[in-house]
Amino acid sequence: MTLDTVKHASDTPDVEQPWAELGLKRDEYDRIREILGRRPTGAELAMYSVMWSEHCSYKSSKVHLRQFGEKAPASDAMLVGIGENAGVVDVGQGYAVTFKVESHNHPSYIEPYQGAATGIGGIVRDILAMGARPVAVMDPLRFGAADHPDTRRVLPGVVAGIGGYGNCLGLPNIGGEVVFDPCYQGNPLVNALCVGVMRHEDIHLAKASGTGNKVILYGARTGGDGIGGVSVLASETFDETGPAKRPAVQVGDPFQEKLLIECTLEVFAEDLVVGIQDLGGAGLSCATSELASAGSGGMRVELDTVPLRDSTLSPEEILMSESQERMCAIVEPDKVDRFLAICEKWDVIATVIGEVTDGDRLEIYWHGEQIVDVPPRTVAHEGPVYHRPYARPAWQDALQADDANKLPRPSGGDELREQVLKLVGSPNQASKKWITDQYDRYVLGNTVLAQPEDSGMIRIDEETGLGVAVATDGNGRYAKLDPYTGAQLALAESYRNVAATGARPLAVTDCLNFGSPEDPGAMWQFAEACRGLADACQALGTPVTGGNVSLYNQTGETAIHPTPVVGVLGVIDDVARRTPMAFSEEGQLVYLLGDTREELGGSAWSQVIHDHLGGLPPAVDLERERLLAEILIAASRDGMIDAAHDLSDGGLVQALVESCLKGGRGARLIVPDGLDPFVFLFSESAGRAIVSVPRSEELRFTDMCGARGLPATRVGVVDGDAIDVQGQFSVSLAELREAHEAALPALFG
Repeated sequence: MTLDTVKHASDTPDVEQPWAELGLKRDEYDRIREILGRRPTGAELAMYSVMWSEHCSYKSSKVHLRQFGEKAPASDAMLVGIGENAGVVDVGQGYAVTFKVESHNHPSYIEPYQGAATGIGGIVRDILAMGARPVAVMDPLRFGAADHPDTRRVLPGVVAGIGGYGNCLGLPNIGGEVVFDPCYQGNPLVNALCVGVMRHEDIHLAKASGTGNKVILYGARTGGDGIGGVSVLASETFDETGPAKRPAVQVGDPFQEKLLIECTLEVFAEDLVVGIQDLGGAGLSCATSELASAGSGGMRVELDTVPLRDSTLSPEEILMSESQERMCAIVEPDKVDRFLAICEKWDVIATVIGEVTDGDRLEIYWHGEQIVDVPPRTVAHEGPVYHRPYARPAWQDALQADDANKLPRPSGGDELREQVLKLVGSPNQASKKWITDQYDRYVLGNTVLAQPEDSGMIRIDEETGLGVAVATDGNGRYAKLDPYTGAQLALAESYRNVAATGARPLAVTDCLNFGSPEDPGAMWQFAEACRGLADACQALGTPVTGGNVSLYNQTGETAIHPTPVVGVLGVIDDVARRTPMAFSEEGQLVYLLGDTREELGGSAWSQVIHDHLGGLPPAVDLERERLLAEILIAASRDGMIDAAHDLSDGGLVQALVESCLKGGRGARLIVPDGLDPFVFLFSESAGRAIVSVPRSEELRFTDMCGARGLPATRVGVVDGDAIDVQGQFSVSLAELREAHEAALPALFG
């Protein structure tokens, strides 16, 4: 077989090429020919196909994502924003923190363990590539119905993959979510977040500058696992039997990644790199084209020098392979020997595979023959941009008219008690200890708060106590009812969760999980969610630093609920001042902050008791969210409260049960005058929290709330070994704990 070189491609314009099989559309293939002035070689076609995939190019989402830049609030904290491997924010004292969330959804359905494990590995390398030491991970997860056989296949593998990879890396898993819903059947969502810490001067960017500088590939050898990988898998819809195209899911080696991390951090410490990029989606195709595109010149690569695990791989397969634990660095010639020596010390394979040129082309050679000659920007940054048609679905009005507030309600105290137990023992509201106990939450010794706290918190300076808190949230049921409001509620909940621990929210990362962009209804959901999130970030002063879009999340014609997952990072000056969620002191007063309204649309109660989804989600008041956060932060800093817990899924009763069980203390509650006991317990009105206040601080705390205009209602006292809603029912902590903690072991244990 003749090698498909650039010259051969020029001489044979009419050769049939498998552009459709590689996921390209006819007009995209024609555009590639127009860019090159000829047909592409097989290697060029492979590069364009993975780099122009939905997962890598954002071709359907770019036009909507621009709002995050156009509406971005002014922020003194932002150091690196959208467009790099991860965003970076200033947290004070010369420290910078980088964080990002990404998806590994489809690979995790095909191969749960490796799909989830390599999702962790990939996001950790994104953080590493910014110059930071990774310090923690989180995992927002969505699965199908908890009792479905396929959930029993997928969930244990995903959890084992996350735990296995993260634990072996020595990174604490400090938070996340686990949600069950039939809409995720056949299409689970496995999102992964990583946080990294560095000094300001240590920030690194992905660019190849300096003619004559060397391109060094280091880390694991390149294999046949993951050819096309996530770049192909994440860019098509599953049918009832899985994806039509089945590229091999990447195989992870956390011990190799740990060596890669330490090696890279030592290379950074000695200032040996000009630019750096991890190899994730699209592998070498991505790393070479993005580094060259963001740099000041071109690049020449000798592809046959790439270390391989499989000597039979073709050039196209090497370029498309998404084998894990690999990085690409740009190094000045006089620093190459030292770079290679450090790699050898850490037992990391490192090979000079090319150099930066003074031209404007990415040129790749195979045994002396030129197989790629392309303008790198056309591969990496100038792919297709689609203005997909979108329209509000015809069923949206009927869904919103099916008001959850009209569902049958409990008739008295006994029925209220029964429904409380049913709610807290349902898979979504039950304790997730069966999952989180498989993760190491305290390795490295800097974890201050971890699951099930409102947000994870990490200490980053031992002397001053400086720390950061991170929370992720997203409610697909709310977003199905109203994607604009649903996205804002996801941000509001994450923002509130961070503030509840005493940290000041600074910045946002998001993972936008939606159905097929070729469906106008799913595209409308995406457009509305982006608009809602951008508007809310602007109002709360929390810029989006980066994130991920995951489309084609559907099986056949059935899409998942639109699921924007929003991560918020906040800073706390001294982690010793953090506020936990546990009620731990008898006699403290329980205060409800915020307004409770009759808002049950999309609620946990409507799902658990009635298997119902309809109506409108809770209303959003972003100014109230900001005020609530300011009160929670000030009360934490000044020692006015001992515990705080945000109110969200399951309403007040869910938060109360969690705070009581965590602290091993009961509570006596009084329903406020004029409020229906059922609404008091189960409403999911936003902008609310419960706090426990020492009696000595009550006057100071209520004066502060009153002066700032935040409703603060005394609803009870921490007391005894039961939750007693006076005049309605009492239920012991022992009975609540049994219901709360038995659900997941019964399903999966």
